[in-house]
Amino acid sequence: MHIFRGLPHSALLQPCALTIGNFDGVHLGHQAMLRELKKEADARGLATCVMTFAPHPREYFSPSTAPKRISTLRDKATAIKACGIDNLVILPFNKQVASMSPESFVMDILVGSLQTKFLLIGDDFKFGAKRAGDFSLLSSLAGQAGYGLAAMPSVESNGIRVSSSLVRKALNDGRLGDAAALLGRTYSISGHVIHGAKLGRTLNVPTLNIAFKHQHPAAAGIFVVLVEGLSDKPLRGVANFGTRPALDPSDVNGGRVLLETYCIDWPAALGREGGYGKIVHVELLRKLHDELAYDGLESLKAGISSDIALAKEYFQKNT
Repeated sequence: MHIFRGLPHSALLQPCALTIGNFDGVHLGHQAMLRELKKEADARGLATCVMTFAPHPREYFSPSTAPKRISTLRDKATAIKACGIDNLVILPFNKQVASMSPESFVMDILVGSLQTKFLLIGDDFKFGAKRAGDFSLLSSLAGQAGYGLAAMPSVESNGIRVSSSLVRKALNDGRLGDAAALLGRTYSISGHVIHGAKLGRTLNVPTLNIAFKHQHPAAAGIFVVLVEGLSDKPLRGVANFGTRPALDPSDVNGGRVLLETYCIDWPAALGREGGYGKIVHVELLRKLHDELAYDGLESLKAGISSDIALAKEYFQKNT
């Protein structure tokens, strides 16, 4: 899959079948849309293309009330690629895009830049300045612009519409099994291992640290996890995902979101420095509890020991 950050030069793309959306989580509804897009593209001899936005439009307009993030941009792209999509266009959502009329968005971006010959949208899709564009407008421009058009109905699971909001709610509530059912896979997150404060080393529990730009993850707390990317098999672990209020609840890490993972079975061949710079993939299996604040190192050590024991108990019962 080719990934374009911003609009590519038209010479870099083939005429395409396109769908547009935020695709946060790439859940079962998104996957059904991407399958339909691929089917329509194959029938027309077109390449498939997905357009998404960074940041999420609601993060641009109101960062403090924007929805919590389910997936990072990397994980979103990985999931879209797994659906067999040819091209992913990540359009920066900025003042220019936000103020663009629906007609200009269609003619300049969809047709002019992306060479759209078939457009598949969700049944609630809105676009353009003040979200004035909809299916009716797209239909009125289709003949002039030369694209086919279809709307994808919502996908339901057990009679409930599958949505990113529903996935966020399940993750926020710690219902990882329900989230996995909506995603069609275990919820996971990935990133580069970075250097941290190295407090874990002083407590004899060194961690793999991954930092995130967004401040509101859909899942936060202490989790039993599996870690891939360090060994030829997944490693058992326990992770803190959030803003780390453990020793300074007044600061909560400056709002910075971290995923800190302790591997129960650290591969000796990697050495203590082996994880830095690697991309690891962390599957969240079970939530143990919310993030906690501790009154000192000794109580923190006791809390970590308890979490590790609970994680080991989980794996003993589930392997």
